[in-house]
This record gives sequence, structure tokens and C-alpha cells, in this order.
Amino acid sequence: MHEALVFRRVRAVDPSQTGRELDGEVDVVIEGRTITRVGPGAGDELTRTKSDRVRVVEVAGALLLPGLIDLHAHLREPGQEGKEDLRSGLAAAAAGGFTDVCVMPNTRPVNDTRFVTEMLVHKARSIGGTRLHPIGAITVGQKGETLTEMNDLKEAGAVAVSDDGHCVTRSDVMRRALEYASTFDLPLIQHAEDHALTKDAQMHEGAVSTRLGLRGWPRVAEDIIVARDVILAEYTRARYHLAHVSTLGAVRIIREAKSRGIAVTAEVTPHHLLLTDASLIGYDTACKVNPPLREDEDVAALREALADGTIDCIATDHAPHGILDKDCELSEALPGMIGLELCVPLMLGLVEKGVFSLSRLVHSLTQGPARIVGLTAARIREGSEANLTLVDPARSWVVAPERLRTKSRNTPFLGQTVKGMVMMTLVAGAIAFEATETA
Repeated sequence: MHEALVFRRVRAVDPSQTGRELDGEVDVVIEGRTITRVGPGAGDELTRTKSDRVRVVEVAGALLLPGLIDLHAHLREPGQEGKEDLRSGLAAAAAGGFTDVCVMPNTRPVNDTRFVTEMLVHKARSIGGTRLHPIGAITVGQKGETLTEMNDLKEAGAVAVSDDGHCVTRSDVMRRALEYASTFDLPLIQHAEDHALTKDAQMHEGAVSTRLGLRGWPRVAEDIIVARDVILAEYTRARYHLAHVSTLGAVRIIREAKSRGIAVTAEVTPHHLLLTDASLIGYDTACKVNPPLREDEDVAALREALADGTIDCIATDHAPHGILDKDCELSEALPGMIGLELCVPLMLGLVEKGVFSLSRLVHSLTQGPARIVGLTAARIREGSEANLTLVDPARSWVVAPERLRTKSRNTPFLGQTVKGMVMMTLVAGAIAFEATETA
């Protein structure tokens, strides 16, 4: 094992250092678990030694980023290990540059007890690599009725509570959930969907759904819940987080709530920043997601909100499914697409187009999610633990099944060429992933 690892002449980007944001060409030296030196020429002495105990990594034009955090992923264990399990899901996360991943509770059984939370934590630790942080359910069985024992969940390792996939539609339950979660300083993550307005809906309600003859899912199904929840969050003074925001109306509500100091945060997925409901022309089940892909004006609003900080972070909503879950009629297909390994190249594409800055992208995948669930964001500075992601932004690669670590293949980007490759992921100084591809 190497005693030291030197990243040579990388562009290190760390927006966490207030007033002196790091963005420049430096050497970064890691010894054991710790970053020991950062700066131009910081690795010169070790590089000159040419010792077998020193490894030098130099990739022309590479970006070195603080380790990425995904706030929203589904790893399917326990209960649906054929789609994904902790080992494959954590491997996919590491390959995507994520040092930490927060997993949703809609497993089988639901993660609504201390036992399931502890099982996930212990098994993930035994696997190693990317660190797993469970999100417990808000209500027992995610049925929207009886609150879970949130203190037990937190003590077992849960970093937040959510009934993701199921909206807490009853106002009385939502009020009590916010009050209870705030007692234990847990953020409550809401899947905002008025199910009465989305019954049998297959996609966004609009011209495309009319053209395809499919029942539509109106924007207001999201907006109504967000508006109510913001009022409740203000009343209870609790922390409220909106999962996978998808509508321009929800963005407006969140922006207004923040302007009044309400403790509201929001996330957006890469696919909602990139795709519209037009992607479903041809009844492409790979593009069926929950909430659905919206229209151009929604995408524009989401991009602007991420750029100006109204939306706090990007989350993949990695949702692996088997072939039979997607190779069927659209009405029978399950919603969701994989995202852990595609987030970095897809979002770097938006940086290249000038949609938002590289600094804003890094913030939305590090500090942004960390603050929401109380994790410590990685930093590129001397004395910090070495949680790092090395990316070659110029490297193009084809999204092919054999290149993916996830067990599932449900993505509309399969077969496409993307630009930007994660080359290495370090978790506490140890290599959790290293690219072996030459193309």
C-alpha cells in the first residue's frame, strides 16, 4: 500500500472556503486518511523521491473535487436485490464520484424501524467504499397514517425521514410529522404529489400527453402540496425539504418561502434539468419517471433556480429497475431511471453550455446536500480527511451496459456518448473506485 498519494497539477475546485474559494492548478498530497499538503508544487519533493511508497497521479486537465454527496438514491435492499443491492449500488455510487449516498426507505420491508436502519448501516460498513446514510420513513409502512419512532431511526443512523414515492397528503399527519421530526432535528423530505390529482396518470399533462392519448399528471398536483407544506413548515418552524422538484410553480413557492426566512430546501434531478415530456413521444418507458418530465418552461425555471440558489442541490434519484419493469406498455412500466454513474458527465455538459458555473455544480453536489442532512462536506485543504473525486472533463465515453456498475440499465442515455469521466474516488484516503478504461 502506498504511504502517499500525490495528485499532480490538477485543477482543484472547492467552493466551501468562504472568501477564498479554491479554484486553481495545485498539487494535493494525501498521506493515510489525510490531505497533508495543497498548493502549487506541493508534491515536488515526494515526486522526486521516485519511491514505491509514493504514487503520483497526473491526468492532463483533470478536476479534483471534494467528494460528492447524493441526497436521494434507491438501492433496493432489502427486498429487491435483483434490481440493485448495497454492494452494486455502493459500487455505482463510487464510480459516479460519490463518497456518500443517502438511501430512501421504500424497501421491502420499508425502513420504518431501528432494525432495518441498523442492518443497512452495518452491512454498508462491512462492504466499505462509499458511505451509506439511511433515510427512515415518516409513517409506518409509508401509509401516511401513523408516525414512525423517529428518535429510534435517528439513533440507528437515519439522517432524515421521508415517505418518498408516497406523499404525506393528510394535513394533520404532516403537521405532526414536522413537529416530531423537528424535536430530533431531522429534516423531513416530502414527495409532493396530490395523489387524487394523479390517479392513473402516465406522464405530464400537456400537449404531448394529449397527442399520445395518455392521462396527464398536472403541475398543480405538485404545487398544491408544496404550498400547503410551506405554510405548515412556517407554522411548526420545522425543516422541510422538497424532493425532486419538477415544476415552475413549485420553484416560485420555494423562492418566496426562502425570501421570508422559512427553513425550506429543495433538490432537482439531472433528468429534470435535461429532458422534457417530449422525450416520451414513441412511448419510451425509460423516460417514465416520478414526478414526470415536464415542459421547456419548467426546465428553464429549474435551471435558473439551481443557478441562483433557490434549489439547494442536485440529487440523482437513482431508481434501478429490471428489464421486465420497463420492457412493457407505458401504462404498466414502473417509473424511474438510474443516475449515480451518469450525474457528473450530464451535469458537466450543462456547465459547458453556461447553464450554471462549475463552482455552483460542485456546491450543489457537496455543501448543498451536506447542510440539508447534517453531514460534513469534504474539503480540499490541509488537515481534512481525504474524501475526493478526480474527474477528466475532456474524456468521452459511451454509456454501455458493460461499463456500468449498477445491476440495472433503465436509462434513456444508454448508447449515447457523454463527456466527463470519473477517474478516481477516495473515501477517507482509500481508493473506492478507479477507472480502468482507456477510451
